[in-house]
Amino acid sequence: MLFDDTYRTIENPSEGIFRDRGSKFLAYAFPITTETEIKAIVSGLKTEHPKANHHCWAMRLGTDRSVFKINDDGEPSGTAGRPILNILLSRDLTNILVVIVRYFGGTLLGVPGLINAYKQATDDALNQAVIIEKTVNDIYTITFDYLQMNDVMGIIKDDNLVILAQQFDTTCTIQVAICKMQVNRVLLKLGKLNGVVTRYDHSA
Repeated sequence: MLFDDTYRTIENPSEGIFRDRGSKFLAYAFPITTETEIKAIVSGLKTEHPKANHHCWAMRLGTDRSVFKINDDGEPSGTAGRPILNILLSRDLTNILVVIVRYFGGTLLGVPGLINAYKQATDDALNQAVIIEKTVNDIYTITFDYLQMNDVMGIIKDDNLVILAQQFDTTCTIQVAICKMQVNRVLLKLGKLNGVVTRYDHSA
């Protein structure tokens, strides 16, 4: 069973295909971490498949699974992006983009046929993917006086925190990744140090 301190995604890009009455649906699944990646990926597939009729996609993003977008790219509304997204939802996957490139085969598939085709193509791509479970890390910035360096670094070492960035001066700052299940314990330790300030940045 999955809890909020973990999420499911794919490890590497994967591909799938579905054919129906001459139409060909090429599915591409990509692990992503930001929305800015989508434009480059879709543009790349349009360059790779310039003669395709449609480049439809859906994405789900965020360790809390809260962000999603769909694009039907000229297909009847609800027949492409939404079916792709529904598969992602049913498999509880996030931080993922699925793009389906369609070549029209000359025979109309109708709304039910299109919905089925986009679902089947998505399923095929995900069946080829390696599904992984990742730990959610909360990112915090710790600010403290230089004289408290040993105490702060001791906590970071004892709890195996990952240092993402650091700046040392009279006043020091260290950005760390804390496994979600450890957050309360670590913050309690840091809170016992006089003058040490912690700021939540985001989850990753």
